[in-house]
Amino acid sequence: MVTMETTELETDLSLFKYDSLEQLPPRYRDLEENERTERIDAALAELGDDVVILGHNYQRREIVEHADFVGDSYQLSKEAANADAEYVIFGGVTFMAESADIITDDDQTVILPSMEASCPMAGMAEALQVDAAWAEITAAAPDDDIIPITYMNSYADLKAFCASQGGLVCTSSNAHRAFEWAFERGDKVLFLPDKHLGENTAHRLGMEDDIAEWDPWDPEGKDAEEVADSDIILWDGYCQVHERFRTDHIDRVRDEHPNARVVVHPECRREVVAAADRVGSTATICDTVATADPGETWAIGTEIHLTNHLQRWHPEVNVLPLCGDACMDCNAMRQIDPNYLTWVLEELVAGRERNVIAVAPDEKELAMVALDRMLDI
Repeated sequence: MVTMETTELETDLSLFKYDSLEQLPPRYRDLEENERTERIDAALAELGDDVVILGHNYQRREIVEHADFVGDSYQLSKEAANADAEYVIFGGVTFMAESADIITDDDQTVILPSMEASCPMAGMAEALQVDAAWAEITAAAPDDDIIPITYMNSYADLKAFCASQGGLVCTSSNAHRAFEWAFERGDKVLFLPDKHLGENTAHRLGMEDDIAEWDPWDPEGKDAEEVADSDIILWDGYCQVHERFRTDHIDRVRDEHPNARVVVHPECRREVVAAADRVGSTATICDTVATADPGETWAIGTEIHLTNHLQRWHPEVNVLPLCGDACMDCNAMRQIDPNYLTWVLEELVAGRERNVIAVAPDEKELAMVALDRMLDI
């Protein structure tokens, strides 16, 4: 473990934090769906109320059909906290399981079925890396109060770091309120890790001319003094799924389906958000389709599995992917293979816990401060 430069928090790179999580045993790798479903159902019947399964909107059908709750990451963590289950199986990625561990009671255990389910965007802003950048940026603006805001899609130690520096967490739905909260208390905002959500939020607030981008990967990029001249500093991170969407995709959908409307996630590029008919979180996208009139056509600009779910859940609406499956697929989410779900459930029946996600107590306490500040807005 390493102590950060600007705070006493100890942490490490996520690569080393989760290197002990276990791989799927060979005997589980070739299960057929019928056998797998029977075994999952049998394990759940044995475990009863001792387990709750959370399925993120981006999970495949074979996961969400076994989930007790389906939704976005923070919503699912709240559902887990409200449940009495001893075990929380999170069908999502690492930072989501961490958030569930932060919010749930100490006597609840959070399990992530696959060690490979690690969000690339969260990995673009490791807390140790942000800490080093923070030292440079704040030194370049010694007379300014800079408030860090991290998107929910980040590791627990980064949430804790932001709390220790007077900042908070936000979701895609309340990012604009988090910005307003920060500017009431400080002079500048450092927003991470998603530059596109940050830019779209700045536009929403009429602050699009006050943006600078901090690229931690480019030694020839802007220096701290130049970046610190702007009121909004965006970390150069992004969602690999949402960044793939282009305005060409919107044009093509409208050419092929003249009556189609487009709804996209705010993690998309600025020009895509500007060209869409509606923008919002996964909850907003789901509500858009759920409340559409029969026969309406909606093209969905987010991960393909949510689009597939919406097609099944609302057959009366013509739901289209904004681009092809390969464009919209999240490889990190795909790592939650239903064979992994079978394995961790059967191991619980046998009295063994696999792939437990446990946030360190100091990280958990500070990360909860950042979440509480978000709830206050």
